[in-house]
Amino acid sequence: MSRRRVVVTGLGATTPLGGDVATSWSALLAGQSGVRTLTEEWASTIPVTIAARVAVEPSEVMERVEMRRLDRSEQFALIAAREAWKDAGAPEVDLDRLGVVIASGIGGVTTLLDQYDILKSKGARFVSPHTVPMLMPNGPAANVGLELKARAGVHTPVSACASGAEAIGYAMEMIRSNRAEIIVAGGVEAAVHALPMAAFAAMKALSTRNDEPARASRPYDKDRDGFVLGEGGGMLVLEELEHAKARGAEIYAEIAGQGLTSDGYHIAAPDPDGSGVQRAIAFALRDSGLTTRDIVHLNAHATSTPVGDVAEANALRLALGVDADQVAVSATKSMTGHLLGGAGAIESVFIVKALQDRLAPPTINIENMDPEVTINVVRDKPRALPAGDIAALNDSFGFGGHNVVLAFRSY
Repeated sequence: MSRRRVVVTGLGATTPLGGDVATSWSALLAGQSGVRTLTEEWASTIPVTIAARVAVEPSEVMERVEMRRLDRSEQFALIAAREAWKDAGAPEVDLDRLGVVIASGIGGVTTLLDQYDILKSKGARFVSPHTVPMLMPNGPAANVGLELKARAGVHTPVSACASGAEAIGYAMEMIRSNRAEIIVAGGVEAAVHALPMAAFAAMKALSTRNDEPARASRPYDKDRDGFVLGEGGGMLVLEELEHAKARGAEIYAEIAGQGLTSDGYHIAAPDPDGSGVQRAIAFALRDSGLTTRDIVHLNAHATSTPVGDVAEANALRLALGVDADQVAVSATKSMTGHLLGGAGAIESVFIVKALQDRLAPPTINIENMDPEVTINVVRDKPRALPAGDIAALNDSFGFGGHNVVLAFRSY
């Protein structure tokens, strides 16, 4: 029997670059930065005062009464999922064959911290009765699942900064294994808050270029000094190919395979030899029936950390071999910042748009390319991708040594 094929029929996003896919993609191609100076009072109490907030606040597109019962991460999930579902044509589907897989690396951390402050200052009587549904990591998936009345399964993989990519891969496998026909899949994060930022700063993981927000996230630049925390989310509607064709759906791309590995090396640092990344790429290619010759574009994890960028770049060079020079590598975190559990999801949205428009987005802020980075990085302006059948990879890595590589191809 031939394996069930999975395609992308809907896209949704809310990002530091725009409130939907169209505006986010347009800003990305234009090389715009979504990083800004934080205006909250608490920002003055921590070493880092910049972040990539969403461009459009949930309050601009959601009713206040709805927002009160939702953590910010859950708000992002509903906003992006609604756009993706509408983009897919709001398909009629047997609800027993409809699923949701939405990840978050941290979950409702702002709710947890805010309600703890209320507990300390006002007492237990004032803690919101909605606290638990708002803080639980599966809250974003649960709320989208409830809205769509999905009954094939609602899941939340958690693998730090690889979570969003792992969610999309899990959704693909659900359709392949005939558990569902359609799945809304993606990732969200809402962790721009004093404690998470202070904690990342204590690890020396965040950029301290506070006086130049738009230039702070600089993957592959020799003077990079850490990542910029971002927020938002991305969603894809994944659908079994014949089901999509039968209803006349517009098909953006095919998700062809995935590769999953773990480093077994360190809780936070990447394995410097990049063997886990190389194996994940090899597995993704084998799973998708692709070779390195088929790959023309790659959206790199590239967070702008001194060690991580080089380790990844070296692993990509080794994994792609003689074909590495033909692969246009984009590091879109230079504009969006790092969305943690939402990163792999919005970058998968960008991969699909790149295949659709035949354009690899630029990497900004590379003023002095690190000589240790020898991959073919797209700089400053978009680069045209070839005509015909083409394929692209999205790689995501997370604390704990998680490696996830997704393979997409044009349809």
